[in-house]
Amino acid sequence: MTRLNRIEGQIKGIKGMIEKDAYCTDVLTQVAAVNAALNSFNKVLLSNHLRTCVAKHVREGDDTVIDELLKTLQKLMK
Repeated sequence: MTRLNRIEGQIKGIKGMIEKDAYCTDVLTQVAAVNAALNSFNKVLLSNHLRTCVAKHVREGDDTVIDELLKTLQKLMK
């Protein structure tokens, strides 16, 4: 939640920059920072998902979770 709150604050900051007609390059730099923060969040979330949900289903013999994971990874890699 801390990461998401930080990202939310960054988005609000970008909105404020737009409202104040900030220099485009400065806005783009902040957008890049938000993208990096979201990518970092995705990595942590994916790691947690693999260690908990996916591992549990595989241990229980439910291999359908692998197909679901592959579809999710394909979406993330677009």
